[in-house]
Amino acid sequence: MSGWLLILALLVLGGVLSTLGDRLGSRVGKARLSLFNLRPRNTAVVITALTGALISAVSLGLLLLVSERLRVGLFELDQIQARLRESRAALERNRQELIRSRAEVDRAEQGRSQALRSRSQALTIRDRALASSRQAQAEQRKAQASLTGAEQRVVGLRRELQPLQQERRRLEAERARLSKDVRARDAEIRRTESELKTVRERIAAGAKELKELETNVIALRRGDVVIASGQPLASGKVRLQQAGQARSVIDALLQQANLAAFRLLLPDQRPDRQILLVPRNDIERLEQMIRKSGTWVVSIRSASNVVRGEQRVLAFPDVRPNRSVVRRGEVLARTALEGDERRPEEVRNRLNLLLAAAFARAQRQGTLADGLQFDVAAFNALGRRLSERPAGLTAQLEAVVVRDADTPDPIVVELRWPGAGERQPRRP
Repeated sequence: MSGWLLILALLVLGGVLSTLGDRLGSRVGKARLSLFNLRPRNTAVVITALTGALISAVSLGLLLLVSERLRVGLFELDQIQARLRESRAALERNRQELIRSRAEVDRAEQGRSQALRSRSQALTIRDRALASSRQAQAEQRKAQASLTGAEQRVVGLRRELQPLQQERRRLEAERARLSKDVRARDAEIRRTESELKTVRERIAAGAKELKELETNVIALRRGDVVIASGQPLASGKVRLQQAGQARSVIDALLQQANLAAFRLLLPDQRPDRQILLVPRNDIERLEQMIRKSGTWVVSIRSASNVVRGEQRVLAFPDVRPNRSVVRRGEVLARTALEGDERRPEEVRNRLNLLLAAAFARAQRQGTLADGLQFDVAAFNALGRRLSERPAGLTAQLEAVVVRDADTPDPIVVELRWPGAGERQPRRP
């Protein structure tokens, strides 16, 4: 259990130190600090490397502090191996001594046999042989005991050496993992620097856009804006019979747009000069487009806000295929007027919302008209009838198209109350 706690503590400590090192490196990089006359980027790299070294040092110190076997394995392993070699050498010497003792026992046995066969020899010789035999047996038992002790020590040393070897392999794996983490951290730092460069480029672009907006605001404050950005100055539906007619049609639209811009900007002067500026390549692209077969809707639009009194208007052409936007009898929007909505302002607000929804539907379908056309008298009459209807009666209202309209055509609608069975007069 203590091993798992140690691993958990190392992970937590490594994560905390890594986070602190990352934040410290980030703050050093953002603050552009410099140590030892290094560049700020190199200073951040040095701080990150020192943090990685601190992680390794703290991890190794914690292991040495907690694990006695690891301390023994790192600092006393050579001594233990030396003692093991000495023990093995002593064991070998004991084995040699045992062999010599056994040889002496054999010789003693031979002497004993000779003594038995020759009883006539002196007792002193037999006693000496018996003493020699006893001494040899004692030496044999002593050598055997020494051999057993040496073998036990070898087994113990092997048992102690095994966890040290495992700990050494684990430490090598930990060192490899930490090296991999350091390389990953270096890659992350390089990626962060790249993202920081991208953010700086975006900030520069935003500052440029802000400067342009401030210029527009200053222009708006200097005078009244009479031409808004994107406002159409002239538009028309074009269908060429011959490809050579494209230039004359474009010139007519440009003259019409120039006259409209002149009247808006300089209403007190005669339109005797060209104040509309359109890029030549835009005109060439427009000419190539309308030469293709089909019906096209061409608009000359202002490229920016223009205040009264300016002498130039920058514009661009907008061309799109002409198509049918709405059909006669098409319902563009519906709404319901609840029974308790009978006051004139409530009725008028509901009708205005119905017209707004109808115009939004027409815009989504591709119309270029600036608004809807409807009969004002019929609108007011319908409002009075809705205000005078019985209390609690819900009125279902519709905005219906009066006639077909293409992309540039005005859209004429009428408001109907089908539930009342009325038929309002249509606008001719």
